[in-house]
Amino acid sequence: MANVEVSAQYGTRSVVSSKKLDAAEKWQIYKEIVPNFADTPSRASSLPEQMGNAHGNPGAKNFSLNQQISLTGSIATALEDNGFLYNGFKNANLSLDGLAEITGNGLLRLTNNTKQMTGHAFHPKPFQFKNLSSNGSTLSFSTTFVFAIVPKYSDVSGHGISFVIAPSRSLTGALPSQYLGLFNETSNGNPSNHVVAVELDTIVSKEFGDIDNNHIGIDLNNLTSAASASAKYYLDRTGVNYKNLSLISGQQMQVWIEYDGLEKKLYVTIAPIKLTKPQIPLLSFSHNLSSIILDSMYVGFASSTGSVPTSHYILGWSFQMNGQAQPLHLSRLPKLPRIGPKEQSKAVTIGLPFIIHVFVVTIISITFFVIRRKRKYAELFEDWELRSGSHRFSYKDLYIATKGFRDKELLGMGGFGRVYKGVLPSSKIEVAIKRVSHESKQGIKEFIAEIVSMGKLRHRNLVQLLGYCRRKGELLLVYDFMPHGSLDKFLFCPSRSRLNWSQRFRIIKGVASGLVYLHEEWEQVVIHRDVKASNVLIDGEWNGRLGDFGLARLYDHGTNPETADVVGTLGYLAPEMTRTGKGTTSTDVFAFGAFILEVACGRKPIQQLASDRKIILVDH
Repeated sequence: MANVEVSAQYGTRSVVSSKKLDAAEKWQIYKEIVPNFADTPSRASSLPEQMGNAHGNPGAKNFSLNQQISLTGSIATALEDNGFLYNGFKNANLSLDGLAEITGNGLLRLTNNTKQMTGHAFHPKPFQFKNLSSNGSTLSFSTTFVFAIVPKYSDVSGHGISFVIAPSRSLTGALPSQYLGLFNETSNGNPSNHVVAVELDTIVSKEFGDIDNNHIGIDLNNLTSAASASAKYYLDRTGVNYKNLSLISGQQMQVWIEYDGLEKKLYVTIAPIKLTKPQIPLLSFSHNLSSIILDSMYVGFASSTGSVPTSHYILGWSFQMNGQAQPLHLSRLPKLPRIGPKEQSKAVTIGLPFIIHVFVVTIISITFFVIRRKRKYAELFEDWELRSGSHRFSYKDLYIATKGFRDKELLGMGGFGRVYKGVLPSSKIEVAIKRVSHESKQGIKEFIAEIVSMGKLRHRNLVQLLGYCRRKGELLLVYDFMPHGSLDKFLFCPSRSRLNWSQRFRIIKGVASGLVYLHEEWEQVVIHRDVKASNVLIDGEWNGRLGDFGLARLYDHGTNPETADVVGTLGYLAPEMTRTGKGTTSTDVFAFGAFILEVACGRKPIQQLASDRKIILVDH
């Protein structure tokens, strides 16, 4: 009998032998290497003949050299059908759609700097996820991959990445932004999806109950995660010591996802790429996936962008059915594109201190000169502002963005000041900048503290406050730019195109959603106190967004508002305002009702007739 040496790795099992083996022993090793191989009739039927009825005949004939080669080829084919390993994706045969592409150096790039788009990448062949001989229960599986999320701007990102198990490689109708390229408004939560996903989410979507803007969740047919946790990894087995991770840091991280078909548990673990797999998973979720996963399923990735350009990369990927995914060769993974400016040469680095030393007097003189000139950009700072955590823009950036607040950039004028269009010099993002000459009875500190609080509001139907700036008693507020302007121009300006009923209903519905968020869903109650068509702005997708919070007030849930001043616009004021002087959620709702009539009828709330008589819309 010839010497046979076998070395195979499957999961955590190793089979190594250098002794003389009979056919029965070879058959046993073969089954250890390729689990469930004997359950596949088309492959297993010929092996007993080749092995001499190896199931139970120790005296069977030995393999010839050609038979050993044939057996080796069969093992490779079986392993390929049960899993795969990609140390980079150069020449990989993946099914791609949307923005997904494979770069020249082998990176799988799911999205690029295009806004409001999706990207999908799937392994081209499906896998058998169920054991047909055991009542169709889902088999164990394991996958690991290395990813990186590289946003265009360091402090804000588009939406994240999901590892997906789906019945099809085509996620038809999937939307970008908060839907992560997985579902849409109607398909989300539908049991017929048969989709299991692990999301790496970088944006808070309140409608899906997201815990924060940096979390990992397990999604079962639904973007409302069945289990989720903030991104971190444990340092030991105690589960007490851990380190937080930032998914949008641009750094490479590795994820391990494992499902135990016997225990019916799904485990998710994450760590920086240079570290070994943590001993404790981030998520341990007990659930029988058999009702969701079908017999034949595809595995892959989905990603999407929103308003902020972001690139989502997969550097390497390994997957295995019924065993442990093969480890990735981290040293063989492709490199990410360089982030930031090119590194300076050594000559410049060494010579720079000498140059500074030689021209130190000149530099100091120039510094003083620049400081004197920058007094025109002087700003006011107080310690409490530093603790607020809100973004503060420099006056110089806003001055440059509006080209010196030129009249050509003026968008309009309101009760609190002028609004200018601007382009931020660093990010090139279009913004609207409101200059408020502060003459409120409140102190400047209290007024700005309230504005800062409103900067924390996050809703798709509210105009987002991006930050502020203070200067010489003047307050500058920076908002998202709304390209279509205010709604009243479409209702009453003859030169503008008229809105159809579908567009009007969508705008009304959006403003209603924003009011519900202000009154009931945020951490405090926000009374807007000036709901009207001129304060509703239209974004690029013709959604209505409620803006101008200059009169708004906040108070805690379960308490009564303390405001006692009658403010607002005639035609929208609730009758009780003249008696109580207090703005409440009910007075906002009354104003919203007048707003509905205004949008539906295309008439102003108060119309002046030629006979000096006025028609009040809510009275009719």
